[in-house]
Amino acid sequence: MFAALSQNGIVGRAFAGDLFKLNFHNPRDFTTDNYRRIDDKTFGGGAGMVMKIEPLEKSLHEAHKIQKEQGVKNSLVIYMSPQGKKVDQKVINQLSTYDGIIIVSGRYEGVDERFIERNVDIELSVGDFVVSGGEIPAMLVIDGIVRQIPGSMNSMESVEHDSFMNGLLDCPHYAAPRNYEGSIVPDELLSGDHEKIRKWRLQQSLWRTYQRRPDLLADKQLTKEQSRLLEEMISRNKI
Repeated sequence: MFAALSQNGIVGRAFAGDLFKLNFHNPRDFTTDNYRRIDDKTFGGGAGMVMKIEPLEKSLHEAHKIQKEQGVKNSLVIYMSPQGKKVDQKVINQLSTYDGIIIVSGRYEGVDERFIERNVDIELSVGDFVVSGGEIPAMLVIDGIVRQIPGSMNSMESVEHDSFMNGLLDCPHYAAPRNYEGSIVPDELLSGDHEKIRKWRLQQSLWRTYQRRPDLLADKQLTKEQSRLLEEMISRNKI
């Protein structure tokens, strides 16, 4: 599954360029029975199976061992779970400061709670919905972290202007042609005036956030310029 991440796009190039290391550990390799079972029925009855603690802990110990060999002193252990803290850009930025991270991807009804209590530093969720396993959510987190690594992007300016990096949604973007079937690129972007372009982008970013994610503005202390630009847009768009 992780070939989609490690062999393609920005993350694939960063991986190939040795900007970060990515190790995989399959709990099935740490089972002791002939069937290599990593799950069992849940105590107390009920539908679904639960991942067993022993192969998970053995996998985790191996992950720690490999990271130490690679020079990682301390690793943050994450379990991807719908019950975890919701991932946002702040979380990604914080995770990008760690020397090493180990992500545990659950399956079935989840993992034995004792594994979480004994080993997990933080549970994370990518949204209030359920998927078949934690692999794809883990890939999303990895992608977000790798984008913060210097050298992974052609331009770090692109990273700085991404949505959520400054607590706002990104502004609209346009490319050639200037006029497409009567739909024309805003004049400000064609002016060549860098200050005018900066203000237009900031204002559009504020307005888009106000329209689509007002909850972000509730937690943000706007500057005088930001407040003025947003008020202008609100006044301009009043019916």
